[in-house]
Amino acid sequence: MSSHTILLVQPTRKPEGRTYSDYESVNDCMEGVCKIYEEHLKRLNPSSPQITYDISQLFDFIDELSDLSCLVYQKGTQTYLPYNKDWVKEKIYILLRNQAGKA
Repeated sequence: MSSHTILLVQPTRKPEGRTYSDYESVNDCMEGVCKIYEEHLKRLNPSSPQITYDISQLFDFIDELSDLSCLVYQKGTQTYLPYNKDWVKEKIYILLRNQAGKA
């Protein structure tokens, strides 16, 4: 699916922490979510030369965020549809499964 996607993130309950990023596709957005988690791990473990994690840790991180959602452009209606954390986790699972299959 190559639809413009906007990622909305609110790490804590404080609204001033809200951020957004936009991507050319849903897959690019899901890779962006993984990168956010990887940056979080690097901040927690600054002396570690390598960051590794499994999907359950990534999903726990997503669940701990106050809010994470996506707006995905629908060409037919020329509107953006909102999707929640569960949808994001499903798309990440599919992305990582496909990447593992190619490795």
